Amino acid sequence: MTPVVLIAEELAPAALEVLAHDFEVRHVDGTDRPALLAGLADADAVIVRSATQIDAEAIAAAPSLKVIARAGVGLDNVEVPAATARGVLVVNAPTSNIVSAAEQAVALLLAVARNTAAASAALKGGEWKRSRYTGVELQGKTVGVVGLGRIGVLFAQRMAVFGTRLIAYDPYVQPARAAQLGVRLVGLEELLRESDFISIHLPKTPETVGLIGARELALVKPGVRIVNAARGGLVDEQALADAIAAGRVAGAGIDVYAKEPCVASPLFAFDNVVATPHLGASTAEAQDKAGLAVARSVRLALRGEFVPDAVNVQAGGIVAEDVRPLLPLAEKLGRVFTAVAGGVAASVTVEVRGEIVEHDVSVLKLAAAKGLFAGVVEERVTYVNAPYLAADRGVEVELATHPDSADHHTLVALRGALPDGRSVSVAGTVLVTPTREIPKLTEVDGFDIELAAEGNLLFFRYADRPGVVGTIGSILGQAGVNIAAMQVARREAGGEALMTLTVDSAVGGELLAAAATAIGAVAASTVDLTDD
Repeated sequence: MTPVVLIAEELAPAALEVLAHDFEVRHVDGTDRPALLAGLADADAVIVRSATQIDAEAIAAAPSLKVIARAGVGLDNVEVPAATARGVLVVNAPTSNIVSAAEQAVALLLAVARNTAAASAALKGGEWKRSRYTGVELQGKTVGVVGLGRIGVLFAQRMAVFGTRLIAYDPYVQPARAAQLGVRLVGLEELLRESDFISIHLPKTPETVGLIGARELALVKPGVRIVNAARGGLVDEQALADAIAAGRVAGAGIDVYAKEPCVASPLFAFDNVVATPHLGASTAEAQDKAGLAVARSVRLALRGEFVPDAVNVQAGGIVAEDVRPLLPLAEKLGRVFTAVAGGVAASVTVEVRGEIVEHDVSVLKLAAAKGLFAGVVEERVTYVNAPYLAADRGVEVELATHPDSADHHTLVALRGALPDGRSVSVAGTVLVTPTREIPKLTEVDGFDIELAAEGNLLFFRYADRPGVVGTIGSILGQAGVNIAAMQVARREAGGEALMTLTVDSAVGGELLAAAATAIGAVAASTVDLTDD
């Protein structure tokens, strides 16, 4: 029987052509809920954009569904956990808009530099006032790139053509990689002080929300122009408006907002602010690329082949049943590794121990790499693009297998070296219960622990002494943060100790720093292991 592919929103003709020869292609208006549910009844795949909601109800209405494809980057309209629980593969097109997004940032920067929008509006209003809209050249100026992921790199390459001096802040990129791009890595404060233009290209995480606020804007070079075409909320809009009103910031180009749709912002009051309604991916080319990418992924999935850009590869049936529970463990170990390291490693070895190595466990290296970069690059990290992200940043990720495991039936460990010579290690296993499989941390930097790798975790390293546990509990309690679990590990009394806490809510950078200072911690970090 020919598989049925349901197209719920408009798709490029080239994408339809990819599917036409092998599948029965049907169309439905995805915003018509009854029609969508009826159409899903015998669909093997569904392709959507942003208007169609594929939630648990829709997935339940599709007993034959094997793949959900989102012709775009985000997956806000797809209930991924429900799909995973049903064994339905979810794919998107994570790189379809990177050129368009980079070009949008360039367009905003140029428009702000030359007062293009305000001058156009004035002329259309009957005013010919050239002197009022005198701008500045880019040549010879310093452009600061906050975030040197794929879009940040594309933006930097385009800025280089204008004869600019490029600096960047990205703690997860090695200096050698930046140097290859002609970019000098600096700290955030140095970037703020030196840049004539600043463009932001970061993912939205608890650590990056509000990254550019009142304190940072007080440090900027007077006359700077700031562009944010990445994610809303990375720049405090009110603080930016205040800095523009005070004359410290000469202008801004804004494409994204803390709350969208956004039709009212303090930034809209200024002629020297160019504001657009989240147009980063709004090009014909980006839309066509997205459609083609997901059509190819659907074709691969329905043929039973490995699927690039799968965001829940566990559902894809490409790994052994015994290996599947280790996928979320390896990914979470990668997240913990990056958090504890406080930066990107030069090399990481994914060590797998136990009888499990009789199977092909190479996918665990991908899962670990996915975790290493999740939350620190602007695009969604998948099992396919994780190796490319590692290569782009000069990180070697290797796999080592050993049939013996002394303390656990199966053990996965990440052991790595940082550019400054430090070594970092984390390890874990999976506890199988009658109702579920629980990933557990068993070691962090040589400290033995037994803690579920779930929720929001905090790590503090400090000199072992009385009163520390109470101090941390008091600080978190005053901040309204509830402690769900805690362990303290040490090698000897009075030596270095590691405190690991599971808390019920995310802890921001300021609170983490305050807690670390209060106990004299030599290192403190936090990581969100909440299941997506």
